[in-house]
Amino acid sequence: MPVDDPRTRTEILEALGHVQAEVASYFGSLGAEFNQRTGDAWTPAEHLKHLVTSVNAVARGLAAPKLLLRLRFGRARTTSRSYAQVRDAYRAALAAGGKASGAFVPPPEVVSADDAGRRRAEILARWERANVRLRGALERWTEPQLDGIRMPHPLLGHLTTREMLFFTLYHNQHHVAAAQRRLAGEVAR
Repeated sequence: MPVDDPRTRTEILEALGHVQAEVASYFGSLGAEFNQRTGDAWTPAEHLKHLVTSVNAVARGLAAPKLLLRLRFGRARTTSRSYAQVRDAYRAALAAGGKASGAFVPPPEVVSADDAGRRRAEILARWERANVRLRGALERWTEPQLDGIRMPHPLLGHLTTREMLFFTLYHNQHHVAAAQRRLAGEVAR
């Protein structure tokens, strides 16, 4: 699921659509392993629920009044970093022990074999709705606003809105890869 180095709002929107489809395709292709627990590692279902929560949080931020965001989190004082720089900063934060916390940690869920397909479809539908909201909210932002307005990130601190979108793109890919590793036998979050 490679993402080139998107820069403009249009390129970010295209990349978000591509990554959304790839995430849905991967998790939608899983059978019983979607809910299968191995040790204390997240199940693929929990990875997807985490992504839904994360994307919804960014969508809410994008839908908030821009003046409120500026008053609460301040103006950006530096230029936005590139996709690769944000990705690398996130990887470094994880390597230093950073991990999801609070509302971003999906609660464990036991799903019967009879309900597994229905539950997977429900979570995938939530994934679809979250991404539609995200892209719809992004449509109302201008290029200067993406670089001038900041949003908070629990591990990375204040990011420009453009950087938050770069994080969102990478974060989705990161969790697909983590689920794939777990299913292949490597425990990863």
